[in-house]
Amino acid sequence: MLLSRHPRVSLAHLPTPLEFLPRLTEHLGGPNIYVKRDDCTGLGTGGNKTRKLEFLMAEALQSDATVVITQGAVQSNHARQTAAAAARLGVKCELVFEKRVAGASDAYLNSGNVLLDRLFGARIREVAKGSDMSEELEAVAIELREGGETPYIIPGGGSNPVGALGYVDCAFELANQANRSGLVIDHIVHATGSAGTQAGLAVGLKAIHAEIPLLGVGVNAGKEAQEQRVFDLAMKTAEFVGAPGVVRREDIVCNCDYVGEGYGVPTEGMNAAVLLLARLEGLLFDPVYSGKALAGMIDLVQKGFFKSGDNIVFIHTGGSAGLFAYVDRLKTDGASQKRGQ
Repeated sequence: MLLSRHPRVSLAHLPTPLEFLPRLTEHLGGPNIYVKRDDCTGLGTGGNKTRKLEFLMAEALQSDATVVITQGAVQSNHARQTAAAAARLGVKCELVFEKRVAGASDAYLNSGNVLLDRLFGARIREVAKGSDMSEELEAVAIELREGGETPYIIPGGGSNPVGALGYVDCAFELANQANRSGLVIDHIVHATGSAGTQAGLAVGLKAIHAEIPLLGVGVNAGKEAQEQRVFDLAMKTAEFVGAPGVVRREDIVCNCDYVGEGYGVPTEGMNAAVLLLARLEGLLFDPVYSGKALAGMIDLVQKGFFKSGDNIVFIHTGGSAGLFAYVDRLKTDGASQKRGQ
């Protein structure tokens, strides 16, 4: 499988570090916990979407696009990284935000990722919760074409077979790091939402016969819907890279018990997990994606889901800029992880 057959631009600082978390490991008294620092990809404060954008933006440039269009929630990490990539490559950027969070504060609407979007020069449009986002993107594309632009549409989260190549490559990178350091990885855990990260990892890991269980901790949908979404994209990605059928349905496992009241709505478990990692390891996790996945992993460790001697790699997908948007919702006192939250 040669990813070099696909166009790519250099945007990310790769390989990202793979670090042991000694204080968290000791605190939980269980498996050894490592973190794959995809919050350190560099572009626009970093995050997992930069890997995807290396392939997506290359395709946009190849099609002579003058503007890229994408969508997400108001505090979308993907939108922020897309805006940064567009600025770096001299392409205009249009962001379409779905107002998914009810009763949003001024900080949520104007701080965090939104502030950075504006700094990067992106044009922001907002639509109502429940809008057909594919239709909204196409409407913007039609408008821009009529104005003489050549638009390129990037799906939410950069999650299509082109974007998922970024995490096929990450699977190769992680395996190489483990081989060089002599680390036997027993589990990989990460946040799963728009599906591209998990689908790409699944394809990459199966392609190299890594046989490492992959667990996506859901941040928005239910288990059945999320697993099907990931599997569908993994199948398309596998075919796209010339390895059809490499991923089976049973390879896609999601735990969606830590979503809470809904997408972008903080939970006590997330808050406790974010605070715990800040105090124990000096690491920042976001309240929407990596924070909820972290809370899920910690709770599963406490419940004995993993064996005491296992080596777990948690893939940090970034997004700490979003913490500022939740300044009125996050607690900074106490650091205990409550079981099941």
